[in-house]
Amino acid sequence: MPNYNELKGNNLNFSIEKNKPNILKGKTLLFLGASFTYGHASFGESFVEYIEVRNDCTCIKEAVSGTTLVEHIEDSYITRLKKVPLGKKYDALLCQLSSNDVRLKQEFGVIKESDYDTKTICGAIQYIAKYARDVLKCPVIFYTCPYFDKERYQKLVSILNEIATKMQFSVIDMYNDKNFNNISAETYALYMADPVHPTKAGYYYWLTPYIESTYLPFFTKLIR
Repeated sequence: MPNYNELKGNNLNFSIEKNKPNILKGKTLLFLGASFTYGHASFGESFVEYIEVRNDCTCIKEAVSGTTLVEHIEDSYITRLKKVPLGKKYDALLCQLSSNDVRLKQEFGVIKESDYDTKTICGAIQYIAKYARDVLKCPVIFYTCPYFDKERYQKLVSILNEIATKMQFSVIDMYNDKNFNNISAETYALYMADPVHPTKAGYYYWLTPYIESTYLPFFTKLIR
């Protein structure tokens, strides 16, 4: 197992700077994901904690490394989503497009009108989007990983965007944003422990500002 303690991106000294008061202040955001959301290579610290502190909001992190959208193991996204307490008010569900479904070669499936097959990726995405709206009573936002060279994940991002158009939810598409991904090899080595997992520096200096600066207007439209 890599020694993440030795990575420069995990050894920079920085203090978390607060943003000016904005629409996220006092809101409750639920994050559903796997190791990318958890902070696998950064000792459990990710953009979730940084967004919470910087914007004075409450961020609930429901993230377990190695898990999938597809409902085939005990800790799958859907299994955990169903255990989220319903007594709380959630202002948005933010869901990671897991790379584990690709790594484990889960079936893509087909986009359907109803009766979603949660044993497939398409069905799981559609189920989660509908569960957020009908059960949690909040909007859903999916987000991808930054670009990495994996054809099946590229296809998965394309499918996600197709479903988003059909079901009318938004996607934070870090995978396809060429400007966002256009960083030097030196900076990439600082920000990423491997092609999927960021360091603390990557979360703080790269991912968090992108989500905030690009999608705060989106949150403004969604969250009243």
